[in-house]
Amino acid sequence: MSELLKNRYHYESIHELALRVKAVYPSFLEEDFVKSVMNGAWERLELKARMRQISVNLGRYLPDDYEQAIDVLYKVAAGYPEGYNDFTFMYFPDFVEVYGQEERYWDLSMAALESFTILSSSEFAVRPFIIKNEERMMRQMAVWAGHDNEHVRRLSSEGCRPQLPWGQALTCFKKDPLPILGILERLKADPSLYVRKSVANNLNDISKTHPGLVIKTAKDWYGKNEDTDWIVKHGCRTLLKKGNREVLDIFGFADAGCVEVTGFALDDACVAVGEKLSFSFTVEAKKVARIRLEYGIDYVKANGTRSRKIFQISEITLQENEKRNYTKKHSFTEVSTRKHYPGTHSVTLIVNGTGVGTLDFEVLPAEQLQ
Repeated sequence: MSELLKNRYHYESIHELALRVKAVYPSFLEEDFVKSVMNGAWERLELKARMRQISVNLGRYLPDDYEQAIDVLYKVAAGYPEGYNDFTFMYFPDFVEVYGQEERYWDLSMAALESFTILSSSEFAVRPFIIKNEERMMRQMAVWAGHDNEHVRRLSSEGCRPQLPWGQALTCFKKDPLPILGILERLKADPSLYVRKSVANNLNDISKTHPGLVIKTAKDWYGKNEDTDWIVKHGCRTLLKKGNREVLDIFGFADAGCVEVTGFALDDACVAVGEKLSFSFTVEAKKVARIRLEYGIDYVKANGTRSRKIFQISEITLQENEKRNYTKKHSFTEVSTRKHYPGTHSVTLIVNGTGVGTLDFEVLPAEQLQ
């Protein structure tokens, strides 16, 4: 399991930051800074709270003048190798968010956000600027969409995602995402996969509140450029999982009736937490068809209700009368993003967005493992 980003904010990393600041700003009280950051509340703080604790305390110990403070941070950032990028350095743009929102600082803050996103990411920090002055900030994002650096171009998309994970929600774009589309249009064939992933994720966000707009965009974009096609497919992933017929048609997935499914069965009707559920099935095409195979697990939640999660198996093209046999294992090992509860679950096999069979099974507590 990968290390949590918040755990990369620790004494050694904060002390290193203090020493780097001290090297370019000799009056910096590095020991006081470290103690102020890592106070009694530190261990209870999550990622963004730790980031904010660092940036607020930088403000306490850097010059009171914002321009002078930014100049110090520029010098610190310049001490890292060219091309170096580390998301833990998001306290640099967070400093801009905390101290640089006054009108008189606009140009200075925009330049700082542009510079610091190359070292880390300003995707969180730009959002209060959008909320405060949407039209002006989106003009700036449009400028960044044409930047030479992929990190800056990515910022122009990632920063205006309506539902950026861990980021402040942009309710204005949940209601009306049209201002975003001009940015995405400029980036739809970007040479950088890093940028294209952001564009796809932005589209996927929009699809959750305005599916019709994303479907229209997908139809307009698809089939003209291989990189854009990837964006469209990835950006429509939520709609595909929902079995949206218009979206399935865009990618050539036939009606589920063109495939016959047989032998859908579980290896065992019970699985204990920590073990794997195994099931198998056979598909046979009645005619040449493009097939998307998925399965849904209806998980029991803490309150006893059930919630479905969709998992992809494969996407294939079958010739007429062609058969494929599948065996799939699904893990019930505990992970940080999901806790498993005992009870009756179900697995549903899904062909081109349509459920074609459901089987119930029991999840047992881990202590019942034999």
